Amino acid sequence: MKKLTRDFYNRDTLEVAGDLLGKYLVHEIGSQKLIGKIVEVEAYKGPGDKAAHSYGGKITERNKVMFGPPGYAYVFNIYGMYQCMNVVTEPEGNPCAVLIRAVEPVAGEDFMARNRYNKDYEALDKRSRINISNGPGKLCIALGIAMKHYGQDLCGDVLYITENDKNEEFYIATSPRINIDYAEEAMHFPWRFYIEGNKYVSKK
Repeated sequence: MKKLTRDFYNRDTLEVAGDLLGKYLVHEIGSQKLIGKIVEVEAYKGPGDKAAHSYGGKITERNKVMFGPPGYAYVFNIYGMYQCMNVVTEPEGNPCAVLIRAVEPVAGEDFMARNRYNKDYEALDKRSRINISNGPGKLCIALGIAMKHYGQDLCGDVLYITENDKNEEFYIATSPRINIDYAEEAMHFPWRFYIEGNKYVSKK
C-alpha cells in the first residue's frame, strides 16, 4: 500500500478531508500492523473557524503542532480520559487539521478488541464489533493511539495513512460537525464528511 506523501496533506483542508475517506490509517506496534479504513472525518479551518483549536491564531502548548508543517499528527485529550487524532493540513503557519472520527477495522482486529474490551475479536457480539472504532476516542483506543503520538510524522513508519488499493466506490455525504454547539455560525458549516451507508460511521 502506497503511503500518502507530504504533498497530499499540503492542500486545502476540505479537499484533504474528503480525500481521506477510504484511505487506510495504519499504526505499527512492533511486528503488528493495526489498520482501519477511514470512514468519517471533520475539517477544521484554522484561525477563522470558531470550532478549531487554532481559532484566532493563538499558539498554545496544545495546538502548536497545527502551526507547523502538514502531515503530522495532532492528538489531544477530551473529557480528561480520551484521545482524538487529527491530521495537520495546509502550509506551515496556516493551522488547519482534519479530525479522524471513525474507521472500519481492516487488520489487527484481535489487538483492537483487546485494547477496547480486553477480549478477542471473535468473542465480541455484533454491536461491540461496530462500536470498536466508530468514534474518535474509540478508534484511538482500538488502534493504540495516545498522547505520545502528538507530533508524529505521518510520512514516517509508525503512524501513517496509505492509499486503498481496492479502489472501492462509495458516496461521500456531508453534514455539520458534531458536538460544537459553542462555535456560533461555524456549527452549521457542512465540514463533516463520511462514507454513506458505512456501519462504522459514528452518527447517521
